[in-house]
Amino acid sequence: MKVALVHDWLVTHRGGERVLDALCEVLPDADIYTLIHKPGSQSPAIESRRIFTSFLQHIPGIHARYRHFLPLMPKAIESLQLQGKYDLVLSSSHCVAKGLRTPRGTPHLSYVHAPMRYMWDLFDDYFGPGRTGLPVRAAAHAVRPWLRRWDRRTAAGVDRFIANSRHIATKVQRFWGREASVIHPPVSLERFAQVPLEGGGQGGYFLWLGAFAPYKRLDVALEAFRSLDAQLWVVGAGQEAARLSAGSLPENIRFLGNVLDASLPALYRDARALIFTPEEDFGITPLESQAAGRPVIAYGKGGALETVTARTGMFFSEQTPESLAAAVRRFDEWEAGFRPEAARAQAERFGRAHFQSAILREIHAVLGEVLPDSPGPAAGL
Repeated sequence: MKVALVHDWLVTHRGGERVLDALCEVLPDADIYTLIHKPGSQSPAIESRRIFTSFLQHIPGIHARYRHFLPLMPKAIESLQLQGKYDLVLSSSHCVAKGLRTPRGTPHLSYVHAPMRYMWDLFDDYFGPGRTGLPVRAAAHAVRPWLRRWDRRTAAGVDRFIANSRHIATKVQRFWGREASVIHPPVSLERFAQVPLEGGGQGGYFLWLGAFAPYKRLDVALEAFRSLDAQLWVVGAGQEAARLSAGSLPENIRFLGNVLDASLPALYRDARALIFTPEEDFGITPLESQAAGRPVIAYGKGGALETVTARTGMFFSEQTPESLAAAVRRFDEWEAGFRPEAARAQAERFGRAHFQSAILREIHAVLGEVLPDSPGPAAGL
């Protein structure tokens, strides 16, 4: 089979790119189409492919400023021409990738990380008061109706949808009027599951880890820990770094910046718990924490409800500092019944092999074929 993989952009290597990496492994001869590509930013499995980019790639400084070109992205993805005849187009989409124009008769299967979140239900998280300057907010309000119409219209060009969680499947139905099956994304947990379960949490700190994007709501954690007699260690970087680190922070909050991947397992293991503040589409960090044998204190909406259980974490009901602080204060009592082995067992349900086998079944379904009952991901296509 000749397969075209479509991904929004290849600039950083995060959750969406880990999905693409797993797709590359199960589709070893696929080409990749994307808006822009920063060479060297991806895994070897991705970088080794033929990668075709849009006209946005030629804009000076695009890799640092690509978010500013959101209004041009629909045109850019539609301008991409498939280089040859493909048996299948498989898009990995959280912005515009699903809008690639496919030739008549070429099946299009789309794996959805989220509908265009900044134009739908999380608009205020990105463009609300205090989030950005007045000119940007005005521009966002101006283009929002058009982008939403485009997003809904291009959904009709997809033959079959897969959502990365039940939470996102609900959004696919609500925003696009389409049904979606659910395959949770692959999580590479092996290195986190190698740390010993005994002695976890001895660092005495709570951990927040992620990109400093508006919807991640790191601000909720920072404000909560201002009122707590507990340490918060923050790992990550991103577009909100200057705003979040402005002014003085109390001594119990420590910014570590980006840390080496090799340091993450021990960082999780020594934490008392992971603090998870966003309403996430799925959320990989809670599973990494559980694989390392540590619990999660999570906002009780979105993908966290599918990855964290009452045995492996706590939930706070409102996305506010007060609600999070109250949960942290209850943690001492809750922790007495926590079992690290239960957390690791929960994480192991979301492995890479399961994802790849499920993807193969969806591919064969969209092609109208039948896959044998017990495939292995190595079977490929």
